Amino acid sequence: MPKLQGFEFWRHTLRGAHYVVAPMVDQSELAWRLLSRRHGAQLCYTPMLHAQVFVRDANYRKENLYCDVCPEDRPLIVQFCANDPEVFVEAALLAQDYCDAIDLNLGCPQMIAKRGHYGAFLQEEWDLLQRMILLAHEKLSVPVTCKIRVFPEIDKTVKYAQLLEKAGCQLLTVHGRTKEQKGPLSGIASWEHIKAVRKAVNIPVFANGNIQYLHDVEKCIQETGVHGVMSAEGNLHNPALFEGRNPLVWEMAEEYLEIVQQYPCPLSYVRAHLFKLWHHTLQIHQQLREELAKVKTLEGIADVSRELKLRCQEEMASQKEGEKPKGGLPFFHWICQPYVRPGPKEVSKENGSTDRSTRGKRALEEEEDSSSDFLSKNKQKKKLRNPNKNFDPSLKPKYAKCDQCGNPKGSKCVFNLCRGCCKKRAFKETADCPGHGLLFKTKSEKSLAWKGGRPSLQEPQSRDPGVKEPGGFPEVVGSVG
Repeated sequence: MPKLQGFEFWRHTLRGAHYVVAPMVDQSELAWRLLSRRHGAQLCYTPMLHAQVFVRDANYRKENLYCDVCPEDRPLIVQFCANDPEVFVEAALLAQDYCDAIDLNLGCPQMIAKRGHYGAFLQEEWDLLQRMILLAHEKLSVPVTCKIRVFPEIDKTVKYAQLLEKAGCQLLTVHGRTKEQKGPLSGIASWEHIKAVRKAVNIPVFANGNIQYLHDVEKCIQETGVHGVMSAEGNLHNPALFEGRNPLVWEMAEEYLEIVQQYPCPLSYVRAHLFKLWHHTLQIHQQLREELAKVKTLEGIADVSRELKLRCQEEMASQKEGEKPKGGLPFFHWICQPYVRPGPKEVSKENGSTDRSTRGKRALEEEEDSSSDFLSKNKQKKKLRNPNKNFDPSLKPKYAKCDQCGNPKGSKCVFNLCRGCCKKRAFKETADCPGHGLLFKTKSEKSLAWKGGRPSLQEPQSRDPGVKEPGGFPEVVGSVG
């Protein structure tokens, strides 16, 4: 069957999906995708996978894709981060039989993406992106798609989208925020940028940003003309968002935990989902918040969730007629609802800081003054455990980067690579790297020398009868008896 493209791909393979669950690191795993599909989601993405690790690590492939095969989990798009055309395509070839399309992540704005040189930090490298998409379009049996963030300028964003379309991108998801808009500085996503891209390209476009309720989805489609709307944060706080419902939190929590029993995932994923679902209730029941953070088993997490349910039911029973939700929430805290991320001023008030209120989280983390007044809670805990610990970034050791993957390279590596990349190259070239203790060449030479010096097998010579063998008895010639 020929590979479908553009609108044909969206209509037939993706079944004209309008409601889309975003790729979320450690959060859009199989169990969560199945829960979301049960409650209105029509298309899901895997969590972002690292292309280079996917290529070299068989266990990573099994844990993140091969063991997560489920007939109910389609249509499905696998997302990779990558910065090398060959590596991206090699990873995609290993994944294409388990999904309906391959997505290239060009939207991640986090510091780890900056260090690894992928995600939104590739958006200025148009030649590289063109080569990556073009090669994937030529080599893969499934379509290649992209998820991007916008530039501040609408015109530049439109040219960027058109370049990706020309290279072979068959579906484009546009997050209406710049790469600087993250965390407390997220702000409002620009639907104007998304609308301009939709008008300028001839492939399906999904919108991402500002989605908290189903009516936001409908409004976005109406105002921008996009073919589908993607939700991340909104979906995590209310998996029934695409149904237009705001169910009781414990209903979603219990259903999710049942699915996890059938399709297990790391406990950290489960804990993170419960923190999102119970977010507003945990602001009230701080002790249970601490318990949820400490439990080490799935049963322990389920117990905390049941206790939260009992607390909420007790509160519901004692509720007075006409009582309204507290804390400015649209619903009572035991109902699934959006979480509005506080801006930088609100964050600074929570942390007790006033003179640095306009600074973002990253700026605070990199504050040279290591005074506990300006340290995050996590760093303050570390400071208590080790009073001599210093968080001044100028005092941190500077590591040279591996020429291939960006991880710290070995200081004595002959190839200027990290151990993983060095081992791969040394094996391929049958070379030595004493710095990493890799001796492929030396061992190969010793093996050949041993084989060359080994005496050849000879035919046994005839022996005289009666001659005593070493450690044995004289051989007797003739018949017995």
